Amino acid sequence: MVFPFTAIVGQDEMVNAIIIAAIEPRLSGVLIFGDRGTGKSTAVRALAALLPEIDAVTGCAYGCDPADLPSLCDSCRARLAEGHLPAGRRKIPVVDLPLGATEDRVVGALNLERALADGTKVFEPGLLARAHRGFLYIDEVNLLEDHIVDLLLDVAASGENLVEREGMSLRHPARFVLIGSGNPEEGELRPQLLDRFGLCVEVRTPTEIAARVEVVKRRDAYDRDPAAFSARFAPAEAALRERILAARAKLPGITVSDDILGRAAELCMALGTDGLRGELTLLRASRALAAYEGAAEVTLDHLRQMTSAALRHRLRRDPLDDSLASTRVERVVAEVFAP
Repeated sequence: MVFPFTAIVGQDEMVNAIIIAAIEPRLSGVLIFGDRGTGKSTAVRALAALLPEIDAVTGCAYGCDPADLPSLCDSCRARLAEGHLPAGRRKIPVVDLPLGATEDRVVGALNLERALADGTKVFEPGLLARAHRGFLYIDEVNLLEDHIVDLLLDVAASGENLVEREGMSLRHPARFVLIGSGNPEEGELRPQLLDRFGLCVEVRTPTEIAARVEVVKRRDAYDRDPAAFSARFAPAEAALRERILAARAKLPGITVSDDILGRAAELCMALGTDGLRGELTLLRASRALAAYEGAAEVTLDHLRQMTSAALRHRLRRDPLDDSLASTRVERVVAEVFAP
């Protein structure tokens, strides 16, 4: 039993960003910065539980999609060549990557028990394999060790995990939505990893009495009777699930005009973002938002709504401007979209 996603109070930017990332996985995930105890991990697990089960090859360690033949692992390809590739249904995985995880635990390693018992080299999949086609959640991502960060960068860029050790060499698919959370006061995130997150949102502890009371009431009601509380929100959960699925189906048909692309480029140039990943992310996020809202094309309003989340973590430091990133983005948005 998981706390219902639609029962989360406030934190609208975080909730919307996670939904957008679920609609468009190519955004490469969401970075959530802010206070502890604001529902970051609850939101990730709640959305994964809300989404429908997925088709997966039975017995596959990676949960390969039987309909996506080019992305099958070596084992599934061999079984397909034999004419037998059984499939079933499974829940979307949510995998936690702890800060102290070893490299072997993350990428996988040789199964020592089998190797010592009969001399057979058998690969023991790691956390990246378990997270395939799901969510990889990293709490306190800004405290992650550098060599683990390098591994994640390679896998995030390629969608594959390459393992070469103990005389063993293999590849397996590892495509997931990366969700990271942390407190910026406890350390900065490496720019290479920061740039890999498609969206970045900020969460704060509610400052309104009514909102704080409602959060406490709902959490207490869930803890006392999870089944009854979940039943209350079942209709809303079902409605959101259908809306996300409809948005996924509609996404390929969303059109983007040259004017919208020009505005996106203008925003990135005004903010001084490096490279073109900012425009591409802003485009994908705005298209996903348009699909979620049932629109046929991306509008300036969609672009405006996604600008902060898509660009605030891509800004260069300005020694002459000590404003918060969000403030700088809002200022530029007001200038670019001025009537």
